[in-house]
Amino acid sequence: MLGLVLIYFIGKYFYKLAEEFGKNKWGFAILGVVSYYAGAFLGGIILGLISIFWEDFDIEYMSDMQLGLMAIPFGVLMCVGVYSLLKKIWTKNQKEEEVVSIDDIGKS
Repeated sequence: MLGLVLIYFIGKYFYKLAEEFGKNKWGFAILGVVSYYAGAFLGGIILGLISIFWEDFDIEYMSDMQLGLMAIPFGVLMCVGVYSLLKKIWTKNQKEEEVVSIDDIGKS
């Protein structure tokens, strides 16, 4: 249940960001969810490597719940990184468009 709530809010924030900058809203909401799962997957690989090289940390005897809770911070950190990277790039590339009214035409 916690995972569904987390995925909802991740998608919601990415959706709002894309809407703010006029990008594909659903595409970037899905990108946010995919970035969460990619971060959780990389976190699982990191935990597996730690288990191999550090003998006191034995991942084989942990429950799925414990492993899932340990992977959440990796997924959230990946989402925060992708979100801030997109926001930085889009803010940098956003150009102010001059608004020209009908009264201003021919006054130059």
